[in-house]
Amino acid sequence: MSSSLPAPPAPPSSAWRGLTPRRPQPRCGPLLARASARSCYYRFRTDDDGVVDVAVLAGKDGDAGYAVTVEATAHGWRGGLVLRPAGSGEGVPLTPAAPGGAPAAELSYDGARAPFHVSFTLADAMGAEIRTHRGTSFRVPVGVGRGCPSPLGLSLSKDEAANFAVYSKSAKGMVLCLFGGGGGDEPALEIELDPYVHRTGDVWHVSMESVEGYASYGFRSGLFAMFGIDRPLLDPYAKVIGDFVPADSVNEDGLAVPAVRCLASLKNAPSYDWGRDKPPCLPLEKLVVYRANVALFTKDRSSGLADDVAGTFSGMAAKVKHFRHLGVNAVLLEPVFPFHQVKGPYFPYHFFSPMSLYSSECSSVSAIMSMKDMVKTMHRNGIEVLLEVVFTHTAEGGAECQMISIQGIDGSLYYIADGIAGCKASVLNCNYPVTQKLILDSLRHWVLDFHVDGFCFINAPFLVRGGGEGLSRPPLIEAIAFDPVLSKTKIIADPWSPFDISNVQFPFPHWKRWAEMNTRFSMDVRKFLKGEALISDLATRLCGSGDLFSSRGPAFSFNYVSRNSGLTLVDLVSFSSDELGSEFSWNCGEEGPSENNAVLHTRLRQIRNFLFILFISLGIPVLNMGDECGHSAAGSTSYKDRGPLNWKALKTTFVKEVTGFISFLSALRSRRADIFQRREFLKFENIHWYGSDLSEPRWEDPTSNFLCMHINAELDEKLPDSTGGDLFICFNSNEESASATLPAIAEGSMWLRLVDTSLAFPGFFSREFSPEIHQVLGFSSYQVKAHSCVLFESKRVLS
Repeated sequence: MSSSLPAPPAPPSSAWRGLTPRRPQPRCGPLLARASARSCYYRFRTDDDGVVDVAVLAGKDGDAGYAVTVEATAHGWRGGLVLRPAGSGEGVPLTPAAPGGAPAAELSYDGARAPFHVSFTLADAMGAEIRTHRGTSFRVPVGVGRGCPSPLGLSLSKDEAANFAVYSKSAKGMVLCLFGGGGGDEPALEIELDPYVHRTGDVWHVSMESVEGYASYGFRSGLFAMFGIDRPLLDPYAKVIGDFVPADSVNEDGLAVPAVRCLASLKNAPSYDWGRDKPPCLPLEKLVVYRANVALFTKDRSSGLADDVAGTFSGMAAKVKHFRHLGVNAVLLEPVFPFHQVKGPYFPYHFFSPMSLYSSECSSVSAIMSMKDMVKTMHRNGIEVLLEVVFTHTAEGGAECQMISIQGIDGSLYYIADGIAGCKASVLNCNYPVTQKLILDSLRHWVLDFHVDGFCFINAPFLVRGGGEGLSRPPLIEAIAFDPVLSKTKIIADPWSPFDISNVQFPFPHWKRWAEMNTRFSMDVRKFLKGEALISDLATRLCGSGDLFSSRGPAFSFNYVSRNSGLTLVDLVSFSSDELGSEFSWNCGEEGPSENNAVLHTRLRQIRNFLFILFISLGIPVLNMGDECGHSAAGSTSYKDRGPLNWKALKTTFVKEVTGFISFLSALRSRRADIFQRREFLKFENIHWYGSDLSEPRWEDPTSNFLCMHINAELDEKLPDSTGGDLFICFNSNEESASATLPAIAEGSMWLRLVDTSLAFPGFFSREFSPEIHQVLGFSSYQVKAHSCVLFESKRVLS
């Protein structure tokens, strides 16, 4: 390593300071005993078992200079010691400051030169050279402090002192690179960290009294220097980051591959006034969730928002009335971490800051403030904010993006060395202690600093792996479940993989804390409405998927019929080519766009049926962005083919009908919380199943596509007026009508038809207090039309 470091071209006006030194031992001489709070203290063992103490004193005699005091203690040296600074032929004798004291010498340096290193050796009276016990020269930093290994990342104190800490077990050296505010590819200052001074365990750390005059920083680990890759790397724990800019190309297989670089800011994000913000803390079973992409939600001009607001966090906040109209009380945002703009948000670079493009100024600070404003607005309207997060892989590696951050800092520990079959991305070793800490620290940061209410973990099967193998008790999953901060939030496992490897339900370790996205719900409902499922499968989903959540309860099942990959809701009823076999879609008689009224009428019924079953099933309904307004991807299942939401569609009769129906269903769930918003499953004795005309259902008949469900209301003696009557629900996916006989009910009561998805708008759903509501007596017969669902509620009628 070099013996000194160059001073910056334009040194900061204030001096540099280390952290508070360790107090000298009582046996130290008077010079070291004068070490102050603005000094750093080092102790070396010599190769002849002596001890040398060195104190670096800042601001000597009130100026901006430095004094380096060297004192030889705890040895039989009686005099004649000479200090020989590296690069200088002159020696400085060590003399006692007081009779009987330890021999010492003092060197003075101009503060403008800092930071740099002082390197020296000692020689005894016989001229024999004295070195450290490692056989090296004595070497101490001046103008920088030893620093502290915790917390990781950049820590700025109120007096602008800075501490840097980064984890790297594999690196043999580490260089802190500081960049000026004027840009440029080369750092204005590089500080080489001494492994014997600036390393504690596997954490490299250094402190500086001030970083004034510099704007950003990065680390160089040197791990890939032999391959021509030694650019500054982004601090994995940086809270404020710069732009991702092109870096020097890298040769890969003889081809020039473009690389990307990003640096961390040396400024903290501005303080934020949360005022009286209070998270809604909604019970899990009360949620109605809307999944959205921040950019695509309002990016289209039809949103009516200004160009600098459209497609941003501010745009999300501006549309809060839309969520309230739908009855939504939780928004689930697709990943908002900085991501690969070609591969999409499910391929992140970094875990501690929001995407800069989601702000009006396209900067990290602006994104931080805008996101906090959005969360605050949502909370004020009783809406929780949940984040989809990807901690199983990053966008690093591969031909397009080389070393951005942890891949170059210590990729061999953070990542699974050989990856996972079928996955072309860099796969994180989530259950390795240092990676687990990174993930936990990131999650806590979003909860504590951004007031986020929960997380949905994408590619959840990878979270249970350890070094590529599945674990029966993965430490990361357990740590999240019992973390004092995170366990109070919503934590959801989603088996969907951005690599299109699989999207199947699997046994997920949950400790009765983890909820899950219910893929089986989506598949079974699609199959039933297509006429290809056993009615027993539908019954299981309606009752909360007891086969999957028996030990937790229905509230842990997040149900959906469409998502941001695969077919949209409209496309589910419009496309069913051979290539879409795994989607279980049905085009209702004609592929793609149609002008056939019979086809369009069936498609409208099917859309109503999907929404109806989603909302009246036990569990948490999850709407996908655009499904309320007929958003289509022209039959494509690719995430990349999803376009911005068209807000003009909200003015059409079709969309007004659909959004009104969703609003009605949300209100129904809230009004009948005793049935639809349950922490526990319905009691077995309160559910009765029928086929046509109260016959026994043909559970195992694959051609049986008709099912009726009678739910007895559970009366609460403490709240006698808090609940409604019984419910009778019919589901018909046949091509022809089926006859349903309504069960007998208490004398003085009537069955009120609340929903019949076969009827024309606006009469296909009714509020229970509507004067036009259709009333039916017990034991009456009702024709359930083809491809339709019907809901009745019993209610006492005044005589």
